Amino acid sequence: QVQLVESGGGLVQTGGSLRLSCAASGRTFSNYAMGWFRQAPGKEREFVATISWIGGSTYYTDSVKGRFTISRDNAQNTVNLQMNSLKPEDTAIYYCAARYRGPYPSLRAPDYDHWGRGTPVTVSS
Repeated sequence: QVQLVESGGGLVQTGGSLRLSCAASGRTFSNYAMGWFRQAPGKEREFVATISWIGGSTYYTDSVKGRFTISRDNAQNTVNLQMNSLKPEDTAIYYCAARYRGPYPSLRAPDYDHWGRGTPVTVSS
């Protein structure tokens, strides 16, 4: 139905910035709420940020508030995550996820219908 491909991960020093992108193909992108999740080795997959399919609503986990910004460009079928002031604890594989016509912002991974394969982010001390 929809395929998601993340890009933009890499190695950055503490305090640096990265911009992740997620390119979508398939069904109409604007019908999907989009989310970013991350998973570090040996840890559970955790919610990072989401943006609504109708626009205007965003939500972030407490640990990234004020540092990360989620945005979408429906004309380009992309969702982005601007990450500033990165910390070593941000090191993880970051996954893009889509929820078809999500009626409310969801922080739960099982609520999302489609997933990318992830892009790794490493923050060095």
